[in-house]
Amino acid sequence: MRPDTAAENVDHPAEAARLERTAGLHPEDAEHLLVQAAAHLELSGARPAATALYDRLLSSDDSLENPHLVRALKASNLWEYGHEAEARAIIDGLRTAAPRDAATWVIAAEALEAHDELQAAQDTFTEGATLLLSGVTDPPYSTHALLFGRHRVRRMLGAPHDDWDALADTLHSSSVSLDELHDPKRVWSLGSDNPAELEAEISRLRAELGAYREALSRPFPVAVLHWPTGELEELITAYPTLTEEYPSHGEHLATIEGSLRELAASGTPNLGIVTGTVPSYEAFAASEGSSPADTTLLPQYATTLAARGRAVTWPPQRGTVCWCGSTRAYEDCHGTSA
Repeated sequence: MRPDTAAENVDHPAEAARLERTAGLHPEDAEHLLVQAAAHLELSGARPAATALYDRLLSSDDSLENPHLVRALKASNLWEYGHEAEARAIIDGLRTAAPRDAATWVIAAEALEAHDELQAAQDTFTEGATLLLSGVTDPPYSTHALLFGRHRVRRMLGAPHDDWDALADTLHSSSVSLDELHDPKRVWSLGSDNPAELEAEISRLRAELGAYREALSRPFPVAVLHWPTGELEELITAYPTLTEEYPSHGEHLATIEGSLRELAASGTPNLGIVTGTVPSYEAFAASEGSSPADTTLLPQYATTLAARGRAVTWPPQRGTVCWCGSTRAYEDCHGTSA
């Protein structure tokens, strides 16, 4: 959730102000944009201002897509400028709420880790892994940081490897193993006067940086556009020619699931679903100087939503509600025959 531009190339206060202005113009993306603005304020040292943005989101009349994540970010920020008790209380509340979002668990655990609360950090990583990965044979990419962070903290605590540590090892793609990257002795080698030790550590750091850059360079999800029932009805009413593209809502949902399964079977990684709204789509069409009735705009609109961070990973984790908006779990809904 942090800005992905090198810190030395960014005027963080100016970028935060720009993102706030953009959030005012695109309220449908306000949550994502204001979280990014708060991150820039944190990087500029304006931590109270960042907290104010998090509070603005949490007190908004509009429901948030991920309020738990915003709270975790707020807790991490508060702790950095002396509000430890409040940060701890928020993290305790998040652990009790048990959100089904890996990033929330990672941020909360890393806040504890950053302040040398290693046992609490391990417990938090483990609670998140237990909730999200029990019975999961192929952990989604979004949960990898949860496993890697847990591995790192357990390595620092001197805990023996368990099954999840072994799974983290298999998911790690760098030429330098996780055991090496997370070796507590590495911090001491950085202060060594021995050139050979320093050269070895530089090689490890380069490998770690390469893996990090590879993760950052992952493309946006291959996103498939989903219209909820009411939005699709409004869309077809306003633009009847789109009936050929969307004969019925049921067929629309079946096409989404079928397309994603075909992509997955072909080996396409990082799949996602973005949910459209008619006002947002009309604004996008206007920005492109085209008509919403133009079917060639639909995949472009989906890609734009994904680039704004609106994509939800497919397939959903076991036990979570189906992407279609029903109240049923995915495996009991569109994932029945998966």
